[in-house]
Amino acid sequence: MHDDLSIIFPGQGSQEPGMGRDLAEHWPGAMELWKKAERLSGLPLREIYWDGDEKAMAATRNLQPALTVVNMGLWGFLNAQLRPAGVAGHSLGEFAALCAAAVLSVDQTLELVCLRGRLMDEAASQDGRMAAILKLEQGQVESLIATAADQTGQAIRIANFNTPAQFVVSGHAQAVDHVCAGVKPLKGRAVVLPVSNAFHSPSMNEAGAELARYMDRMDWRDPRIPVYLNVTARPEPSGPAMRDIMKQQMTSSVHWIQTIQNQFADGMRTFLELGPRGVLSRMVGQILGDRDGVRVASVGTLEQAAKVEELLS
Repeated sequence: MHDDLSIIFPGQGSQEPGMGRDLAEHWPGAMELWKKAERLSGLPLREIYWDGDEKAMAATRNLQPALTVVNMGLWGFLNAQLRPAGVAGHSLGEFAALCAAAVLSVDQTLELVCLRGRLMDEAASQDGRMAAILKLEQGQVESLIATAADQTGQAIRIANFNTPAQFVVSGHAQAVDHVCAGVKPLKGRAVVLPVSNAFHSPSMNEAGAELARYMDRMDWRDPRIPVYLNVTARPEPSGPAMRDIMKQQMTSSVHWIQTIQNQFADGMRTFLELGPRGVLSRMVGQILGDRDGVRVASVGTLEQAAKVEELLS
């Protein structure tokens, strides 16, 4: 459809009640994904997300397979119409991107996200914390982190480079609180995130090592579509090399700003988000600003999927 098209898949935080239900009730392929994920996870995912149990919806072990099913379902429904020049996913969304590029099979992808969600849930810790820092520049956030690490003696890092004015810090609760306290005097805003640990940080070392062992048992094929990876912000043509990079994903930062900038530099001008809520679409707009020729669209429902050609025209 577009030789300048990037498909992007959202991650944790994009969930919403009822997500994926309209597509699953219309297209059997999507319903089969829900059933497969329920079998693999042992969780009543449709009941949780379609009946809208807010607390259960936010639980990492439930959310990771469910959101991946929604992302993959939209791709499966639309992929015959789409010929992307590249794909990417934000954190959890990266697994849907790997599946879209045929690096991993549907079953492998669902097995990995079910395990990843369980491991991250089990790694819950009162010492780990994450916070979104808004309306500050990267240098200001880095300065706050350096001061917090020095004064508390605790580990902290930027976990998500989301937009030029939105960063997520992750680390020991004491250090994260120190950063949050320093944000307001700089006229920024800090929002502590409702997560159970310091994701995308060394706090995930043990969980990441277990997931890496599971990854080693899988066949990683060379991608059919370039996948711009969170860890490097660049595509990698070798499946086995992608596996080695993905082993670092749970403990490494998400370089989303650079990912989108690199896709733009490589000729991508149309960015289509497949998943609920349109969070990444707004980020793309903030990253690329008013650069010429950029088009951004989001498809999260059956109704929007039916109008994808209109959205991209």
